[in-house]
Amino acid sequence: MSEITPSQTVGPFFAYGLAPHSRCEWRPEQGKDVYDWKNTATADLVTADTSGTKIRIEGRVLDGDGMPINDAMLEIWQADAQGRYAHPADNRPRPNTRFMGFGRSATDKNGVFSFDTIKPGSVPGPNGKAQAPHIVFCIFSRGMLRQIYTRLYFPDEAANAGDPILTLVPPDRRGTLIASKETQGEMPVYRFDIRVQGDNETVFFEI
Repeated sequence: MSEITPSQTVGPFFAYGLAPHSRCEWRPEQGKDVYDWKNTATADLVTADTSGTKIRIEGRVLDGDGMPINDAMLEIWQADAQGRYAHPADNRPRPNTRFMGFGRSATDKNGVFSFDTIKPGSVPGPNGKAQAPHIVFCIFSRGMLRQIYTRLYFPDEAANAGDPILTLVPPDRRGTLIASKETQGEMPVYRFDIRVQGDNETVFFEI
């Protein structure tokens, strides 16, 4: 009689993606190799030339039992304040050319993540219809063979009512995609908790 193969979880393997990378060069005036450390992706998307309203996004990633996932990695992708993407397919002029619209954050022991960024503008959607300002989230976590995708919408946007993607979601589920505004001021804070399973599970999209 054969033994049952022990179960195994997948990952996480995110440390490399969260670590800064370096370029080594010999500098004779210093008589040594010098490493130029650079973060390829960080949780702070704001650059010196960024225009628009600076915001902070804070939240937690929770499992099906409502417990924090302490080793997840999140990536975000968004347009700038004028609704333009840092992508070759979007060739419209961008006043803030250093703003890439891409960020990466790990969760801490309490499942908490955060991003400092700017509130995006409206972008074209299916059939040219404008989409409400939103941020795309990609979540990697242990036990997942593939990452999952969702969106963050802002509670203070009248355009949410006509957004061509948000309106595809059943009305009783749309709230899982809308952040709550917690503070005002120079840098408003929006809270966005992500539940990967269970009660009030966040809506995820197939991409």
